[in-house]
This record gives sequence, C-alpha cells and structure tokens, in this order.
Amino acid sequence: MRAFLSKLCLIFLSFFLLSQNNPVQAQVRIKDIASVENAKRTSLIGYGLVVGLNGTGDRSGGSRGSVFTVQSISNMLERFGITVPNYNLRTRNVAAVMVTADMPPFASAGSQFDVTVSSLGDATSLEGGILLMTPLQDPMGQLYGMAQGPLSIGGFNIETPFGERVRKNHALVGRIPAGGYLSVNPAQQQLELNRPVRLFLTDPDFVTAQRIVEAINMYHSEAEWEVARPIGPGVVELFYPDSNITQAQAIGFIASVETLMVRTDSEARVVINERTGTIVAGGNVTIDEVMISHGNLTIHTRSAPVISQPQAFSSTGTTVLTRVTETQVEEGQTQSAVIQQTTTVSELAKALNTLGLKPRDIIAIFQAIKQAGALRAKLIIN
Repeated sequence: MRAFLSKLCLIFLSFFLLSQNNPVQAQVRIKDIASVENAKRTSLIGYGLVVGLNGTGDRSGGSRGSVFTVQSISNMLERFGITVPNYNLRTRNVAAVMVTADMPPFASAGSQFDVTVSSLGDATSLEGGILLMTPLQDPMGQLYGMAQGPLSIGGFNIETPFGERVRKNHALVGRIPAGGYLSVNPAQQQLELNRPVRLFLTDPDFVTAQRIVEAINMYHSEAEWEVARPIGPGVVELFYPDSNITQAQAIGFIASVETLMVRTDSEARVVINERTGTIVAGGNVTIDEVMISHGNLTIHTRSAPVISQPQAFSSTGTTVLTRVTETQVEEGQTQSAVIQQTTTVSELAKALNTLGLKPRDIIAIFQAIKQAGALRAKLIIN
C-alpha cells in the first residue's frame, strides 16, 4: 500500500511540477477539442457467428449449444446447400455474437473501421475465433456494410475438467481492427455553402469558446467581417470569408480552422474513486490554509475457544465448549501538518506523504478539506 501511495505522490509531483515550470498551459488544436457540424457518427449493429474456437463456444445443456446458435448454423449451412438436422449439430467451436461499430463521419463506400464483437450465448472464451461475414445495419434497419476477420481479445480463459480455472482479462469481448467496411455510400454529408458552419466543443466552456473565436478571427483578420462568433459555451459559428465559395474552398477553410492552436480552460476538479482508492486532481486545484491532524485507531477483537469440564467424580456435570472474547484498542500517534494558503495539490501530496497516510485516509482528508471550505475545486466521488 505504501508503494502505491508513493507512486500516487510521484504522479502528482511530476504533473504539477511541470505545470509550475510552464505557467502557460499547453495549446491544443481546435480539431482535438471540437467537431464540425454534420460530422455525425452512426452506430451500427449486427448478429454473426464466430468459428474456430477450441471447444469454448456455446454449449449450454451439456454438449448442445444455445438454441439460436444451432439455428444460425443450420440456416448458414442451408445457404451452402447442406442440410443437417438441428439435433445433430454440435456447437462447441462456434459462438453467437453481437457486432457493434461506429461508422466514421463523412465516410464513403470502401471506408474501413474497427468493430467490437461480444458473446451472446454461453461461450467461455472467444480466443482464436474468426468472425464470419456479418451484415451491419443502423437502428432503422438500413444495411450499411459488412464485418469479418480474426478477433483480438488480449486475454484468455482456461478451464479444466477438474474445476481449475485460469483467467486473464475478459475473454468474451474482442475487437477486429479495420474489420468493418462500408458497402454503400451513406447520405452525402457535404458542407452547406449558403449557411454558416458550426463547431461543437467536446467539453463546453465559455472561456475556451471565446479563445477559439479570438484565434480564428486573428488568423482571418483580412476578412471583411468576423469569421467566427460564439453562440454559447459549446457552439462556435463560422462564416465563410468569401461570398462565392466552392466546396473545395470550404473544405480548405475548415482545415485551416482545425489546425489553429488554442489554450483550453476547464473547471478545477478532484475526482475520487473510493472503490479503487484512486485520486486524480486537475492543475487548477488550489487549497486555502488548513490544518490537518490524523491519528489511527485500531480495534482488535479476538475470540478463543475454552473447554469447561465438570469436577472430578461428578455424576451430573457435562463438558461445555465456550468462547472467551478479548478486545484490544490501539491508538496511533496523532500527526499534524499545516497547509499554507494557495497550496497546489503537489504540495498537499508532499504534506500527506510526510504523515504516512494510506490512499483511503487521503480520500477522507480531501472530503474533510472540501467540507471545511478550503478546497477550491469541485469534488467528484465515484
């Protein structure tokens, strides 16, 4: 646990020392924090079969597979001119799966994308499997493309007949890089030249939106009017600089905007995950002057069996088993530390490290500092 605490403090120290050495926050491209209007991602879904498994496929009810898996195999074989009764099919090497993907924005026929494959039946592992050709459709049922290829799951799940089991990661979900491709051209998502185009910020923020507007207008300062204007914390509206502009010129204009560098801004946050003991704090977090005193209280309760026997030559006594409980209370030495005003999280991490605290204790201290009104940040607890 102390090794984990040391690593945690090192992460805090390295991050905030970098922020202190560079008072100006690093700039990012506009395309990394905003998306262009009409750049929509369409979710696709399909049902398919994964074959080539080493006895880890669908096999509920003994050696028989799931009903829908057996039916799917039977239907597939019939398409190849092979008729096999369902009760003669064994599916230990086949698994029924659901295939999901996101169609890239502005994609056209032939575009490739990654797909995710998830087990639908009672398979134990998809390791080594190959997804057969699977149609992909949108929520309205329109066919867009196909998916096929070998799975990559990054783990394994091994079971022996004697009940032994070795597992690494999750073996029932895999990915196929570039395993999906569009077979039809989606509805054209061209830029409308007779109306402004909008940028949608990934994380809406008034300051970031204003900085984007200033950077764009400064770059296109030769235009007769302001090219960009903010609509809200999450939307920036762009006006094409020329009255007569072609589709190619519009694409060039958007490209020039996306590559501009801006400095983002975000609210100060401290995110705490109590389940894992993880603490992540942003660079804008500051702490007012506060005193921290921490002491450990440990209570040990032990119960030992005691056998009570009757006296010698007793005719009515019986041997009785009882338990004696012993409770010990240990209170550790209280340690105190004073945190100065405008302290950063890196300095707080140093102070907490000198107290020898565990991650759970640090989480409790962060909550107490917030309740004391000394934490200048939004505390998020998961």
